[in-house]
Amino acid sequence: MLHSQPPSTPSPAAVTHPSAAASLRPQPERGPVYLPANAQQRHELHNEVHARPSARVRLPALVIYVAVLNEGVSRADECAHLQRLPGQQHLTTDDLADNFLRLRYPGHTVKWERHSEFTRYSIVQPLPEHALLGASDPELLSALVLPPDWLRDIPGQTIAAVKLVMLHGDLTQRDSTMAQARHWLGDHALVASVIGNNGHSWAVTDFALRDSGFERMLVIAPESTTDTRAGRIAQRMLELETYRLMALRGLPVAKQLMPMLTATERELADITGQIERGSESDPQLLNHLATLAARVEQAIASHAYRFAASSAYHGIVSQRIAELRERAIPGTTTIGEFMNRRLSPAMATVSATANRLSSLSERITRATALLRTRVDIATETQNQLLLEKLTKGQDLQLRLQSTVEGLSIAAISYYVVSLLLYVGKAGKAMGLPIHPEMAAGAAIPLVLWAVWRTTRRIHEKLHAEH
Repeated sequence: MLHSQPPSTPSPAAVTHPSAAASLRPQPERGPVYLPANAQQRHELHNEVHARPSARVRLPALVIYVAVLNEGVSRADECAHLQRLPGQQHLTTDDLADNFLRLRYPGHTVKWERHSEFTRYSIVQPLPEHALLGASDPELLSALVLPPDWLRDIPGQTIAAVKLVMLHGDLTQRDSTMAQARHWLGDHALVASVIGNNGHSWAVTDFALRDSGFERMLVIAPESTTDTRAGRIAQRMLELETYRLMALRGLPVAKQLMPMLTATERELADITGQIERGSESDPQLLNHLATLAARVEQAIASHAYRFAASSAYHGIVSQRIAELRERAIPGTTTIGEFMNRRLSPAMATVSATANRLSSLSERITRATALLRTRVDIATETQNQLLLEKLTKGQDLQLRLQSTVEGLSIAAISYYVVSLLLYVGKAGKAMGLPIHPEMAAGAAIPLVLWAVWRTTRRIHEKLHAEH
């Protein structure tokens, strides 16, 4: 059994993280190479399964657990806080590179784990004598081996805090043991299950938030429980509560979006009706649809990650419940039943809101496409009418041009014949035997033909170039 002692400076071997542990293992001598070159990050991917090993918990034990949201909290901030622990002034951010660190002290351990959205701190220490099974709602934080201000100054915002007590008990005396558990937890409705293969242990809690900001959980196990098994039970219980609360973070967002979704759906229905009736101009309807689309897409961009994360966390909760392999204790509600009754409706609301957002975006897209189709058809009709007007104008212009060309042939021929007349008159004045008027009259058909032929050749040449 662990004995409570004042914290002392740990030796270098008391600091445990995956990379350090791997470096301490004996490395085999290099022999012949039988494999191609390693894929990128092969070792990192392979060692991920060992990244967060389960703790060994010796019963009776008290586990003080705090999970904080780490948004805006850097690894350096968390390292500086861990350096406040006795003997940890040498810690660096490189020691936290694997997102896992276990500090071993005589009588207790401190564990740090960083995840994508939250960071977990666990303190495992002996259970004080006054808090054994049979005590009445015992006070636990007074026995904390660390200064209270160290917990209070953890960087981040608290999302989960649990006081988990694990101790031995006689599970064959069901009624008396359950009465002691009720007495220990206080006046709250209990949630309890027989967990493990062959009904190995009991898990009892009330999921109630106390004035201290902590919840209480109680695990009762037989004397034969190993430290490794107790560590696995503790990890599952704490992860179950943490991921439950992380999954519920999507519920306030879903409730906040419901009025906007309802109003947007109503506006979309009105616009669809106006499209059917044609009671408003299409450009105005398109502008209104663009406003709705921007509103919905902004909501999707802002909250899609939260809804997806809630779904993922809910999946982990279901997995952890299955791993408990729980059975009911007569007169109590199992943890799985409690979760299905309280958590499942909330997750259904989150999922329904996410689906409403996606469906609303698709409906707005379809309405916009429908309206654009109608606008395109109207535009094509207008273009067709314009082309018809242009065609008529071109025909009129062609006729006018033909008329002008006929007049031009006559005018050109008139001037050519006039020139020939003057030439004839000049020749007669010079004494030539010419009758100018008769010569000019005789040349008129030839001139007309020559002018017409020349005009045709010019037209043919222009058409050939185009």
